[in-house]
Amino acid sequence: MRVLHVVTGLGDGGAEAVLHRLVAHDPHDEHHVLSLTGPGKYGPMFEAAGVPVHALNMPRGRVTVEALRRHWRLIGSVQPDVVQTWMYHADFLGGLMARLRGLPVVWGIHNTTLAPGRSSWATFMVARACAIFSHWVPDKIVVCAEAAARVHATMGYDGRRMVVIPNGYNLSHFVPNVAARVRWRLTHGIEPNAVLLGTVARFDPQKDHTNLIAALSLLARRGVEFTAVLVGSGVDEHNRELVQQVSAAGLGDCVRLLGPTTDVPSLMNALDVHVLPSAAEAFPNVLAEAMACGTPCVTTDVGDAAQIVADTGWIVPPRDPEALAKAIQRALSDMSNAQTWVARKARCRQRIVQHFGIETMVARYREAWRAVCADRPAVNGRASE
Repeated sequence: MRVLHVVTGLGDGGAEAVLHRLVAHDPHDEHHVLSLTGPGKYGPMFEAAGVPVHALNMPRGRVTVEALRRHWRLIGSVQPDVVQTWMYHADFLGGLMARLRGLPVVWGIHNTTLAPGRSSWATFMVARACAIFSHWVPDKIVVCAEAAARVHATMGYDGRRMVVIPNGYNLSHFVPNVAARVRWRLTHGIEPNAVLLGTVARFDPQKDHTNLIAALSLLARRGVEFTAVLVGSGVDEHNRELVQQVSAAGLGDCVRLLGPTTDVPSLMNALDVHVLPSAAEAFPNVLAEAMACGTPCVTTDVGDAAQIVADTGWIVPPRDPEALAKAIQRALSDMSNAQTWVARKARCRQRIVQHFGIETMVARYREAWRAVCADRPAVNGRASE
């Protein structure tokens, strides 16, 4: 099959990472990627792998006539068998363009909680519009989490068209690695036996770094010794808001703001516990990535987090720093029993291997594409696989 992926952008985000993994691990089909905005982080990575990338460079929040023309012409030149869209703006615009071209369309939903104030007003309105168009534009709607399917069905999305495909991971890339743990700690000046907590998340209200800082402050006041690294886009010393929060909480000596990283597996191996403090998620990739490296997780009960972690970690309500602090303290207490901790780390890895391998995700996307192609006559004079 020839698949055209239409994505809102190619920056440092969870849906973008899933798209990259999907294309990288599907040797059977021909892929093209169209970004409504710029090439971002993943554009050069796709091009380096031989995947054509087209960026419309539309300004955020504004659709231009020239971009629409380029979008329309690109569909005609690529002649895809199916159009797979990613995130609300691409679902709406890319899906509508493909439908007007008479092509099969598969939408992608990678968010769970939508509310004014937490999501931008433009995103909120586009998602609401998508709920109306979901009964006509997409042949199928891929949702990355059971929780997201329930929420969007309540919003008015056509539940009959939904199929849940959990995110999948390259388990030869995310793997327990003692050498990587030692190397990462040495590089960042962290003692081999130091208790190291970590959170990998871009700076965004839904990631709720405020909840994390409050929980870490409680731990510090109770005499718990730890070092915590916060990693992600916008999470660095240039973020005045976050720097002030850390300073006001008295955590300047034990919390480090490291910004984004290109080596997540080494970081996950270096951590003793990964903490997800989010107020909202769909299918939080970082939990599965940490667990695949054998790192137990403390997480808020958002999206499908509880389904990912199950009994391998600790799950607490969102926006509850006290509960988050107590769960982290329980995790650190369990670390004192080496035999129990090694068994827990093994269970983390095994759960991801059993349920969230990349091969399973790719196969299910290909199944969805084949199904919608089979339901329609070949548009380009080629029979789809």
